[in-house]
Amino acid sequence: MTTDKPTATVKFGKVLSILLAHLHVWLVIGCTLLVCTSPWIFMGRSLRNTASFWDYLHVYLGLVSAVLGLLFLLRNTLQGKWHQYFGWLVGDWAQLKQDIAGLTKGKLPVAGGKGLFSVVEGIGMLLLVATGLTGVVWFVYQGTSTAMEWRGYHLICAQAFIGFLIVHIVLAATHIIEFIRQ
Repeated sequence: MTTDKPTATVKFGKVLSILLAHLHVWLVIGCTLLVCTSPWIFMGRSLRNTASFWDYLHVYLGLVSAVLGLLFLLRNTLQGKWHQYFGWLVGDWAQLKQDIAGLTKGKLPVAGGKGLFSVVEGIGMLLLVATGLTGVVWFVYQGTSTAMEWRGYHLICAQAFIGFLIVHIVLAATHIIEFIRQ
């Protein structure tokens, strides 16, 4: 006797494929909430007994975002796709130099390829993962003296990631403006 009901593996596969297809959107939502609510967070060595909703939201949404960020990096770099974002690591500077030279002449770089936009995106993915991992390690060490050290690393990575977000938004806006002008 056969049933038409999908197995748990098939259901998990469908959920995972939907998650991966919309990973950028989930990260945008999660990171926006984390960044916008971070001024309301009061955590040091550990979550306080009187921790607020915002403290708990930041910690647990941060843990989820750390996993999503790692998945995002893996999805964008596996099967040789890492060359698009990190080609400069193996000495492939041609398109990046071309984009920078074009900027000096007032020409906006094109999206895709191994140029400036892709390099910025690659650095952003590394900052996202670094922010997530330092937050996870801070969480793991909470209650210890080491927690404060990892809190410091997390804050540095988070501030660098916020700087990336600003650059990313500006570059995305210039790309949209260029697209509309055509």
